[in-house]
Amino acid sequence: MLQDRPYMRDSFERPRASVLTWLLCSMVAVYVIQNLLVHFFPGTAYWFEGALGLSAYSLKAGYVWTLVTYGFLHDTGNLLQILGYLLVIYFVGREVLPILGARRFAGFYAAALAAGGLVSTAVHWRHPEVLYGASAAVWALVILYACFFPNREVTLLVFFVLPVTFKPKHLAYLMVGLDLFGFVFYELLGSVSPLGVAAHSAHLGGMAAGWVYFRYLHDTNWGSDQPHAEIELPRWMKQRGKAAAPESPPSYSVNITGRGHLRAEVDRILDKINSDGFGSLSAEEKRVLDEARDLIGRR
Repeated sequence: MLQDRPYMRDSFERPRASVLTWLLCSMVAVYVIQNLLVHFFPGTAYWFEGALGLSAYSLKAGYVWTLVTYGFLHDTGNLLQILGYLLVIYFVGREVLPILGARRFAGFYAAALAAGGLVSTAVHWRHPEVLYGASAAVWALVILYACFFPNREVTLLVFFVLPVTFKPKHLAYLMVGLDLFGFVFYELLGSVSPLGVAAHSAHLGGMAAGWVYFRYLHDTNWGSDQPHAEIELPRWMKQRGKAAAPESPPSYSVNITGRGHLRAEVDRILDKINSDGFGSLSAEEKRVLDEARDLIGRR
């Protein structure tokens, strides 16, 4: 029963193909296809990038899917860029994925791409240019990570030699400051940014999506009993939530002496963990899960 579930064993096994794995593999696959088309079929490459890239023209033509698909296209002449994106998505994504769950992680990633794409398209509506790259979603993941773990010390090896230790919240402040500077003083004026060819508006849109999700969606819609970051909800939202809550929360108990009832309830809880993450469980569901594991240990 429980021992048949991989995440209930003492030696925990991660899923062979998580949403993070699919995401990384999809980015690599599209990049390989891009390179093959650019080098061997230039005409098809132009059509391929035009069908998936985001611009005001594509939205006017009804290509709404480009709000997400542009994030899978990258500069074929800049291998270092996509490698950097893949590393950030992997290391940050594996920390955020258990908190969000597979479905919310995929939805958040797509929404961050769409938010960054909409902001960038709105800024360049009169002078359309094709937007591609996963930077909006990558920036959103970093901001979300900083919201969940603002004071966690992170050490990076710069050039694989020099160790640099920082807190995620300081990195978030730096990212916002640099992109605001580049957006106001260069992108809006149509000048070339000293930071390189960067879609500052898309970055800001993605970062805004990450902050909005954490501040107004994650804690309110899918709150849990787990401690979270120092960033808290506004006082007026807390008061409204308390007023709407019933005076005596409903409670229930599970007959753990009956195998049929126990198995059905535990299967429901484990399916909920697999789809929405451990943080979606209520206190009663956690208690039932602990009692079931104790029962198995006594056998």
